[in-house]
Amino acid sequence: MLIIELTYIKPLELINQHLEDHKAFLNKHYDQKHFLASGAKVPREGGVILALGTRNDMEHIIKEDPFYQNNLAEYRIIEFSPTLYIEDFKSLFD
Repeated sequence: MLIIELTYIKPLELINQHLEDHKAFLNKHYDQKHFLASGAKVPREGGVILALGTRNDMEHIIKEDPFYQNNLAEYRIIEFSPTLYIEDFKSLFD
């Protein structure tokens, strides 16, 4: 399981210009079951994506993100192994 942290490196005005394309990117990967949850950081200085897959998979997937393609955000991938979770969550990564 992975946490992908995005940090904006350009003004929000530029981020907002690419937001709909970014949402389409997210939806594509929700449909493919790569992403489990996502949202903006508070304050809105970037975002977070909870994902399934390998670090290598995510490094390739991130390159499809319009925020990446337009040099609007930096990405940090954190890989972890869940050991405690609600029971319904377990079926997602078994």
